[in-house]
Amino acid sequence: MEKVRSEKPLIHHLTNWVTIYDCANIVKVFGGSPIMAHAPEEVAEMSGIASALVLNIGTLTVALVKSMKIACASANKKGIPVVLDACGAGATRLRDKSCFDLLDECGIEIIKGNASEVARIAGEDVRTKGVDSSNIDKDLKELAKKLARKRMCTVVITGKEDIVSDGNKTFIIKNGHPLMAHIVGTGCMATSAIATFAAVEKDLALAATAGLVCFEIACECAARQSKGPGSFKEKIYDCIYGLDKKTLNFMQKVYL
Repeated sequence: MEKVRSEKPLIHHLTNWVTIYDCANIVKVFGGSPIMAHAPEEVAEMSGIASALVLNIGTLTVALVKSMKIACASANKKGIPVVLDACGAGATRLRDKSCFDLLDECGIEIIKGNASEVARIAGEDVRTKGVDSSNIDKDLKELAKKLARKRMCTVVITGKEDIVSDGNKTFIIKNGHPLMAHIVGTGCMATSAIATFAAVEKDLALAATAGLVCFEIACECAARQSKGPGSFKEKIYDCIYGLDKKTLNFMQKVYL
């Protein structure tokens, strides 16, 4: 978090139109600089000056996927981390195909999604309820490890407990608050937090874990000050901005 605040990395997003404002704000309050550029005429140039790239298929179009591939090629050339939020994978054939095309044709360093989204990316025959996870009768820790090894990347599965694995080491995160499930966008915001931390830390499993922990501890703090989902969302930004080392060391719940 201190490196994010001092380095102020530029995070390029091709992301979900429903949550684009929230994602930009999360990057900003952590100390980074967000840019939301989708036009195919400029995405390569924008990724060329960024420190990380976010690809989020939440409001998917065929044209957007084309822009994502252009941006990803530029990011790969520069050597910056690319984070794919498989939002809604398992819900439609277009979402599944788009994710597999991106993974097969581009260099993706971090795959992030809920249990059913990541299970679908791993090749399981599962369905996602829109963008909400369905129950998965699988060992999610092993699923994350196997997918990470297969795709040579870091895999993040979010839920009541988060799983982060690069195929060798695996972290379990038990931070967060139930109110996160009562507003739209916390998953997309978490992705932006992960990308922001990945921009300043080469160990991507550590970066993803740190980003999630900081975001979810801020959500815990926000919940204490809130009366419901509306005030909770407002307080998240303040609590991220006010995070300090003492609070993080006291509240983090991370296990190997």
